[in-house]
Amino acid sequence: MLRHLRLMFCFAKFSLLGELAFRSNFLLKILVEMIWLGILLTFFKTIFGKSSSVAGWNEHEFLFFVGAYYALEGFVETFFLENCVEFSELVRSGNLDFCLLKPIDPQFFITLRRVDWSTAPKILLGFIMIGFAMFEIGKPLELWKIPVFLILFLCGCSLAYSFLFFLTALSVWMIRNQSLMEVWWLFTNLMRYPRQIYDSEWALPIRMVFGFIIPALLAVSIPVEFAVKEINIQFTSFLFVIAVVYFFISRIFFNYSLKHYRSASS
Repeated sequence: MLRHLRLMFCFAKFSLLGELAFRSNFLLKILVEMIWLGILLTFFKTIFGKSSSVAGWNEHEFLFFVGAYYALEGFVETFFLENCVEFSELVRSGNLDFCLLKPIDPQFFITLRRVDWSTAPKILLGFIMIGFAMFEIGKPLELWKIPVFLILFLCGCSLAYSFLFFLTALSVWMIRNQSLMEVWWLFTNLMRYPRQIYDSEWALPIRMVFGFIIPALLAVSIPVEFAVKEINIQFTSFLFVIAVVYFFISRIFFNYSLKHYRSASS
């Protein structure tokens, strides 16, 4: 465990040095993320200027939701997304051979070898929005709820990571994964809104598929509902279980895909 933590520290350190070698590009990427956050907040502020609630969520609860979504998206983008996107190039070029020969777990090395520091501020900004939303709600989060919320938040991160990693493993057969990443952006778009907006009858197929089979709707909704709404033990337990199950399924599928990888030397 300590070995993995030391490696993560080294990965993060060298990634930061690489970003700082091109400071202008690094700062521009951060600025773009800030602008995107501003657009997102303006969009939701406009909606609540016309309505006091959306699908049972008032403005401050929705701000909490947006903060949690932004932090979760930032977490995945900072640690995993760039590495997963580049996996197809490792397969195409044969450089995956070098990753597999290293004396470290392949999944750990492939998905964590580079940290995208330009998206790291999204995590901080997301939690700042969460804190501001709680202040506006006027009801502080009970102390015992804080660690449970963080655990559920990490379960949501794990669920998103597992889905992304599953798509990544498909690159062994497809080589190019641009179309797979489009599926990932669909997943993030579904996470962006509370699951209650799909409660209408016409949205039943969406609610069933993305609420239970590919539970994108739960990744952000369940942690936030636990914090600011009534506690639903069934969905809370389901998120924890499905996060663990999906992690191991994605890991098993990745190891299976490696058996079909044709190395550069073959």
